[in-house]
Amino acid sequence: MAPVSRTVCAAALSLLCLCRAVISTEHFSTLTLFNNELRKQGCSSLSELEDYAADCESSVLQLEDPQCEEGSSPPCKSVLSLNAEKILNQAKLFIEQKKIPFPVENQNTNEELSICYVLIGNGLYDEAIKHFSLLLQNDPELVSAIYGRGIAYGKKSLQILSPLGRISEALSDLTKAIQLQPSARLYRHRGTLLFISEDYVAAMEDFQRSLELKKNQPIAMLYKGLTYFHRGMLKEAIETFKEALKLKSDFIDAYKSLGQAYRELGDFESAMESFQKALMMNQNHIQSLQLRGMMLYHHGSLQEALGNFKRCLQLEPYNEVCQYMKGLSHVAMGQFYEGIKAQTKVMLNDPLLGQKASSEYLKVKYLREYSRYMHSHLDIPVAEYNVDQDLPGNFKNHWAKNLPFLIEDYEEQPGLQPHIKDVLPQNFESYSIEVQKMICSADHLGALMQYDTPGFLPNKRIHRAMGLATLEVMQAMHRTWSNSKVRVNGKTRQMQWRDMFDIAVKWRRIADPDQPVLWLDQMPARSLSRGFNNHINLIRGQIINIRYLAYFDNILDFIKDRILVYHGAFNPRGLLEVRQALESVNRIEHLLPIMKQFNSKTRDGFTVNSKVPSMKDPGKEYDGFTITITGDRVGNMLFSVETQTTEERTQQYQSEIESIYKDLTVKGKALMLSTELGDADAVSNLILSLVYYFCNLMPLSRGSSVVAYSVVMGALMASGKEVIGRIPKGKLVDFEAMTAPSPENFSKTTKGWMHLKRWDPQTLLFFVNCSTRPEPHLTPLPAQFAKLVPESSIRVGHLPHHQNHDRGPQYRLVLILSKKVLTAAESPAEPDNSSVRLRFPGLG
Repeated sequence: MAPVSRTVCAAALSLLCLCRAVISTEHFSTLTLFNNELRKQGCSSLSELEDYAADCESSVLQLEDPQCEEGSSPPCKSVLSLNAEKILNQAKLFIEQKKIPFPVENQNTNEELSICYVLIGNGLYDEAIKHFSLLLQNDPELVSAIYGRGIAYGKKSLQILSPLGRISEALSDLTKAIQLQPSARLYRHRGTLLFISEDYVAAMEDFQRSLELKKNQPIAMLYKGLTYFHRGMLKEAIETFKEALKLKSDFIDAYKSLGQAYRELGDFESAMESFQKALMMNQNHIQSLQLRGMMLYHHGSLQEALGNFKRCLQLEPYNEVCQYMKGLSHVAMGQFYEGIKAQTKVMLNDPLLGQKASSEYLKVKYLREYSRYMHSHLDIPVAEYNVDQDLPGNFKNHWAKNLPFLIEDYEEQPGLQPHIKDVLPQNFESYSIEVQKMICSADHLGALMQYDTPGFLPNKRIHRAMGLATLEVMQAMHRTWSNSKVRVNGKTRQMQWRDMFDIAVKWRRIADPDQPVLWLDQMPARSLSRGFNNHINLIRGQIINIRYLAYFDNILDFIKDRILVYHGAFNPRGLLEVRQALESVNRIEHLLPIMKQFNSKTRDGFTVNSKVPSMKDPGKEYDGFTITITGDRVGNMLFSVETQTTEERTQQYQSEIESIYKDLTVKGKALMLSTELGDADAVSNLILSLVYYFCNLMPLSRGSSVVAYSVVMGALMASGKEVIGRIPKGKLVDFEAMTAPSPENFSKTTKGWMHLKRWDPQTLLFFVNCSTRPEPHLTPLPAQFAKLVPESSIRVGHLPHHQNHDRGPQYRLVLILSKKVLTAAESPAEPDNSSVRLRFPGLG
């Protein structure tokens, strides 16, 4: 169905029909619903730290500790000259300024040492290593030479393709130097090399020893904080970064790192404050601009993010990250011409021979092709096309697996067509009051899906998208249970279970075009036969995935139980001894030694598989997820969880889901004619059971969890129940399903936090006030609402919203009108999914 008018916006991704009242039709681009500055609209919405590298020095070490900053005066300088006479002069100056680390009484030796250090400053690391080695042949315990050679090894390691190639030699030299003459400098430098080697525990210990010997070392304190950060210990990292700022109040990199730690914790306001302070000290600090821009993008504030990326590129035109994110931000807002232009610039920046390609370079070809596809379909309603069917199979396979863009016989997507215009920006106030209310309702519903867990930044754009998905799922399910048909992939037919989930999938794709949200069973047959693995590292070496910390104890108990079952079957005599040994284990890391002790087959690791019971065939079980623990010691282990999406497993789960969906459809239709509460409860249980199997299947390349939860909320609303509770702290919907022993347990757990209440389709949420007043719930009731319904039927409350860093805290006044103020007419025989029809008598 083609759009009627382009006067409001340029695109034709249609706004969904949310109500059955017919009075007016408005056409909007779906993208325009996300492009408004949420802080400035009539309603307010309720979503790796880069390794520290000083801007003027090597990320490994420098010879002394100048606290240089980008743009400082005098500027940071290197000893840059290959002229022999100048090198000797620099060496002489080196001695005069007493810059030689660990000097000796012999002046000739100091002169030789100074030449070696000048060679390091010139980047002549091989020559420096040779000279240091000659000095050590005469005096094997010459601390300055041992230290200097270790520095040269460390700097050289950053120049070669295998960064760890010579770090072992550097560590050996620094360790020997510490044994001969321990100092704060030596511990700090060895800690830095250990940090690069990802031995964060040992690195932290060295930084701590360095700080004990010399307290006033902001760089050492910063590095100590980074060791905590990379181990997932965010709160400890934040406190340590604050300690670094006490030592040096204008330490830009400490503010930058503090901001990124808060971002990973999900604390947007604190992260923004830290980035702001870094940029107040130096408005041209590229890393802070880049990181703040990326955080704003993933918070859903695309226009603000774009400003940061543009400023970054003014200062550093060849910054690949900022160029990529600039292109992505434009495309996400529907500005395809500018977006694809920026993407092409990244594509043209080919890596040099032997140089590793950046992640942005590897991703940009996929983004550009997908952007072209989106643009060519901009004037086509989303119900008329299907991404999974349209995109080439090998393209989807490579994109989902994040592989290099090496696709044989690939035919590029159509270039930009001049007659297809970009999406025009819209002010929130330009929408009709009906659309404004619908958007605000979507924001509220989407915010209920937010995880309160470290590692998940609230994203207003995702909230809005999945809130709209919830409303459309509700509408589609209600239509299905009323024996009406839906429009799917250009055809009008009865809705199936995949169509229901595909509604949410399409909204999730629109929210962030950078992420391939694809159905895995729609991949090429050859790839599907090999299987796709959804792999999650919970612990890798010393790095802990903080998102899943709350589930470590549950998984540990599950593994213990599986071990006892195994030994009960194959080693019954030793079962008691195994049980006693397991009782003393309270950490995942301690399981591997126990398994090696009691099972000779356990060498470097073991796996444990979960099972998922069938509702369709009682007594039958499906493969769930696989837990893998490998490694030879506590600090060198891998603890991971994965689901294998093989063809056979997919068919089993889809058969289960199909059976539940058929039962749900029958009971849903009966519910439309019933007033019995028991019928609604049965429907609710079927909805949650359906999602239980969906989450255990993990059928999408990305976003299975939020897609599943938006379907839950929408289907429950169609059944007459509304979710009003938030997901508890530390809980994840997909992991709740994966770790629940049955769909009944999953239903019971999720209902416990959903706080379901009876929902009347005639009830409407009005979001009528966005105020900076601290007590908005005291606002007098607007006269037009008082005329409609008596005071006794109105419940007034306020919801705290995210703090606007420009205007202070915002609140949303919510008036829940229980009376039937919405007049609804019957929907047409074939619903028009490209229009919004709402009628509000008495509201103007």
